[in-house]
Amino acid sequence: MSAHIHGGRQTSRAAGRPPVRDVLRSAGRAGFTARGVIYLLVGYLALRIAFGEKGDEADRQGALRQIARQPFGTGLLWLLAAGLACMALWRGANALIGGESTGKRLAAGGRAVFYAVLCWGTATYAAGAGGSSSSDKKSKDVTASLLKLPGGRWIAGAVGVGLCVAGVVIAVRALRRKFLKKLETGRMGRRTRAAVTATGTGGGAARGGVYAGAGAFAVVAAVRFDPNKAKGMDDTLRSFAHTPAGPWLLVVVAAGLMLFGLFSFASARWRRL
Repeated sequence: MSAHIHGGRQTSRAAGRPPVRDVLRSAGRAGFTARGVIYLLVGYLALRIAFGEKGDEADRQGALRQIARQPFGTGLLWLLAAGLACMALWRGANALIGGESTGKRLAAGGRAVFYAVLCWGTATYAAGAGGSSSSDKKSKDVTASLLKLPGGRWIAGAVGVGLCVAGVVIAVRALRRKFLKKLETGRMGRRTRAAVTATGTGGGAARGGVYAGAGAFAVVAAVRFDPNKAKGMDDTLRSFAHTPAGPWLLVVVAAGLMLFGLFSFASARWRRL
């Protein structure tokens, strides 16, 4: 009898807790929201650069500075750090217990580490420990370290080629609208689906273009054995303004990054998690 009562109490307590899957879904949605904030701000900063305004770098560090200047900026930074932690948790769970193929689970693990690093950087910035260096300086430092290794030129070149390939894959998948398979499109109205499709297509293509551009500069740095040729997100975006298309190409890419931010918000609501 006592065992029955004890078991009943355990069942009651368990019933009051949200299932692990629901917790992970909530974490994923918070993570996509945080990603959307970052891309929206980076796109906005790049747009300002395209129109000749001087300001923060168009990368994550610049986005953090923008948030910090707002009312209750420190609190907003902590919320952003929490969102990135949620994304790392969700990606990590997919890597450990996801039902996908080994390759996809490894990719999820890599993304989990990436978002954990972003979370740490955002948290230290919010804590007032000072911001980390810009994406441009980090790219040059990492490239310089690679070039010092035996066969470093080949390693740096391989990383650059990998980024180029990743960028092309991201852009092609976006243009082919592969992302729709991961969304609950049945819950969307016709106009909403059209809007989400537009943000995913344009945003993914722009994001892929930035990855490919950064990879191309890494390859150049390896070939010329010059780490200063490597570029982070900010310098890569600025380079679009120095093409024959002029600043208008940067305007298009910046608008695309803002679209990807909006698509991230849509993913927070309609992605299958």
